Amino acid sequence: MEIGRGAEAVVTLEDGRVRKSRMAKGYRVPELDRQIRQERTLRESRITSEARRFGVPTPIICDISCYDLFMEHIAGSKLKDVITMELAEQAGEVVGRLHSGGIVHGDLTTSNMIVREGRICLIDFGLAYHDPSIEAQGVDVHVLFQTLASTHDRSDELRLAFVAGYRRTHGRWEAVLERVEQIKARGRYL
Repeated sequence: MEIGRGAEAVVTLEDGRVRKSRMAKGYRVPELDRQIRQERTLRESRITSEARRFGVPTPIICDISCYDLFMEHIAGSKLKDVITMELAEQAGEVVGRLHSGGIVHGDLTTSNMIVREGRICLIDFGLAYHDPSIEAQGVDVHVLFQTLASTHDRSDELRLAFVAGYRRTHGRWEAVLERVEQIKARGRYL
């Protein structure tokens, strides 16, 4: 059963597990396409597992093939549908742990956070990469703040709750948030 579709992959639920299959792109040279899909699948698997080692709740990777990831199904609600101040604060803690580990999610939105039994699980590491820089982490947080502003009521309060959690788990939180403000200011003049 298909449960999601993105620019690169189709996500299905099969026998209680999630299967994320990267689709071939007809506009790419076939050999290059196979290489890109295989590298991205392997990178997503590694980063998802590495994030767990930093204390970030993620789906458990069960198996991997050339273009497919098989992982635990996280049954719950998207954070965007159930967000509260407490959950926003918990999201800050989770993202702080991720960033402290030098991992940038790359698509940090409330749609990529699942709430299961009151606990936030981060999903979809397809655009994730390693980068301990303040700039990369600032962009990650900026994307989340834009999501809050465009899709949630009381976005200013949710942002403050996120920051309260983020500062508890990320030693460089102040520098990241200063960079978020710089990134935001850059965007005003584009």
